[in-house]
Amino acid sequence: MRELVLFIAKSLVDSPDQVKVTEVQGDEGLILRIEVAPEDIGKVIGKQGRIAKALRTVVRAANREDDKVFVEIVS
Repeated sequence: MRELVLFIAKSLVDSPDQVKVTEVQGDEGLILRIEVAPEDIGKVIGKQGRIAKALRTVVRAANREDDKVFVEIVS
């Protein structure tokens, strides 16, 4: 799952070498934290959060386990 999010995030930004995705096991499920350069944060979020919402939809569709998966975007 992490590799999928990393590939998509790197495709969206101008500085793909600064993209980092970490997995954290939370109380409610798996949390994927996407860290990007400050100038690329808008490209990952998109207008009115559309790209972030689409990314979350892809992650939810690709999830084959019963655990919930959450996506957080941090700069």
